[in-house]
Amino acid sequence: MKYADLPGLALPLAIGLAAAALANTHLMQHWQLSSLTLAILLGMAVGNLGQSVIPDPWKPGIQFAQSRLLRLGIVLYGFRLSFQQVADVGLSGLLVDFAIVATTFIGGYWIGTRWLKIDRETTMLTAAGASICGAAAVLATEPVVRGKPHQTAMAVATVVLFGTLGMFLYPVLQNLLHWPDRLMGIYTGATIHEVAQVVAAGNAMSGAVVDVAVITKLTRVLMLAPFLIVLSLFLQRRDARQEGKRFTITIPWFAVLFVVMVGVNSLAIVPATVMPTINGFDNLVLAVAMAALGLESHIGKLRGVGPRPLLLALALFVWLVIGGFGLTEAVNALVG
Repeated sequence: MKYADLPGLALPLAIGLAAAALANTHLMQHWQLSSLTLAILLGMAVGNLGQSVIPDPWKPGIQFAQSRLLRLGIVLYGFRLSFQQVADVGLSGLLVDFAIVATTFIGGYWIGTRWLKIDRETTMLTAAGASICGAAAVLATEPVVRGKPHQTAMAVATVVLFGTLGMFLYPVLQNLLHWPDRLMGIYTGATIHEVAQVVAAGNAMSGAVVDVAVITKLTRVLMLAPFLIVLSLFLQRRDARQEGKRFTITIPWFAVLFVVMVGVNSLAIVPATVMPTINGFDNLVLAVAMAALGLESHIGKLRGVGPRPLLLALALFVWLVIGGFGLTEAVNALVG
């Protein structure tokens, strides 16, 4: 990055800081609107209202935030997880998580590209957000599928919409299902989009539910790295075959470093007093990346995508609720 690019980086940084401040307000916390969601919304507002006044020399700085800072944020996200948490969730939670990630992404890709005729990038971003960990998964998948900012913004919007619906729906489902707290926690953590949304839904049920739900959700987040590696290899092989070129393997380095950071966190070699600072810095880095994506997400491009991604996200939400129920019930009957 060049010194001349700093003014362009300053704009998404300012938006990211504003989003972080807003996220700490009582109203935003009540609605579980994270700094990532607010950053992309503020970025879109600035990018569309002030599109004509953003100087061209600022574009490299904005693109730096979209690419390099985005990858850094995903790497640091690994400090939120540990392999001990995976062990705590047990075999049943692990199997449900794996089944949800696989069926939701593969089914979403098939529905989006075959039935709804959505472009590959938007389909994959939307399916990744629904199947793994919401906005963070969309951000992590974007460089692998080479998505455009407006496609990423659309995928994030669907995560916010249907994840928020899930926050209110799952406490109602608990009253209907009468499941034990552990089973309800696995179901909640394995099927709601965002970590914050899982916390909100779990707290509305019971402390025992939220504990299991968060661990199950974090285990699902840990599947992000192998998912990105497999997806990257699949796309490289497919593109090489279509273009008649030799297939070469390129591993997304940030996915590997994400796992390394999980390992570092699992060893507890970083002082506990430092972890809030690392996680706070990571939240800011991801918010700046989201703001940069928002700045490039112009309304005209979003309109061009049409309502089909929303229909795809709705289909995936229905699957997560109904299919997730069936998978949780089946795995529990199989392994207990």
